[in-house]
Amino acid sequence: MIEDIETIDEFLARRTSDVEEAVRQAAAAEIMPRFRQLTADEIDEKSGPHDLVTDADRKAEEYLTEVLAKLLPGSVVVGEEAVHANPATYEAIQGQAPVWIVDPVDGTRQFVHGDTGFCTLVALAVGGVVHASWTYAPARDQLAVAVRGRGARLDGELLRPGAPTPGRDLEIATSHPDYTTDEQKRALLGLRTEGVRPRPCGSAGLEYLAVARGELDATAFSWEAAWDHAAGLLLVEEAGGAHLTLTGEPFRITGGNTLPFTAARDETTARRVRELLINGL
Repeated sequence: MIEDIETIDEFLARRTSDVEEAVRQAAAAEIMPRFRQLTADEIDEKSGPHDLVTDADRKAEEYLTEVLAKLLPGSVVVGEEAVHANPATYEAIQGQAPVWIVDPVDGTRQFVHGDTGFCTLVALAVGGVVHASWTYAPARDQLAVAVRGRGARLDGELLRPGAPTPGRDLEIATSHPDYTTDEQKRALLGLRTEGVRPRPCGSAGLEYLAVARGELDATAFSWEAAWDHAAGLLLVEEAGGAHLTLTGEPFRITGGNTLPFTAARDETTARRVRELLINGL
């Protein structure tokens, strides 16, 4: 088992490109052949009509689980579909073994509808700290990689979102109402104010990428599933952005966060969004 950050750094120095290749191959083998080709028997509902799973989700996660565990001996994989089948699997995120956090198809609704707004998310964490992440949008052939302390890149180009343009409305992607409590709905209503333009989010991973690119000013999300957030939060951090929960602390992938939380293209914007969320309560 890998026991310290130095060894994780060594692994990432040697094998980051291998992880990238695994992500690309999973998409090529299991996701893209099914894109716009799904049949009804390949699509199921989980918790409701907005929470879908397909054969592409299942098969891509199986592929990545096998390959990633082999790349890093002693590591474990926490995938969205495996956790759905056995919720106890999620507890590995709290442990000290290196853990791969996998969302095989983030934006399954978009995938099912034939929209290109979906991606595969992989993050590598140890002790609740995310050390690297991969965000791959196969239908758009875009790959973003972040390594802690080494920056964030999209297709090899360094990401630097900068600050929002003064005087322009802040564009903020927010949680779907189906995934919010009444209290969280009130908090999100705080964003309905002059100078802010909230809109429903699509794929969480691609919304984080949009923040890291400076195309979106912030997100305001109300759920904690690590597979939706781990990769994107590191991407935003390494691009120069920030994330805050209502208590003013960064979001923790191990859970226990006060929600909603925000990820933004810079610290000032993160603090402003947090204040607006608090004002809504």
